[in-house]
Amino acid sequence: MNEIIGLLPALLTGVLLGIIFFGGLWFTVRLGLRSKMTALIFTGSFIVRMAIILLGFYYIGASSWQKMLVCLGGFLIARVVITRITLKQDQVGAMRDMAGTSQNTAESTIIKNIGDET
Repeated sequence: MNEIIGLLPALLTGVLLGIIFFGGLWFTVRLGLRSKMTALIFTGSFIVRMAIILLGFYYIGASSWQKMLVCLGGFLIARVVITRITLKQDQVGAMRDMAGTSQNTAESTIIKNIGDET
């Protein structure tokens, strides 16, 4: 029982590292696609995210391989969670965009038809 309790901080650290890495990746993609300095943003984000992750895994896994493995498990759990969260947000955003596009098209058609009648 004490071994499991001893591995809990490693699991929570792995989840936190995963949230930082994959959340940062999602944020970088959204920001990078709108920016003129795409290469700089992607490269800088990659370097910062990898430095944080490598330092975190090194610090957690320095004492035992079991903690490193549990930390990796937490990292992968965070990957699944962040992927699902971001997919839902992207789907909602896409549905809003589609609704806004169809509404704008309908409005422009009505305005065009009114203009043709006069």
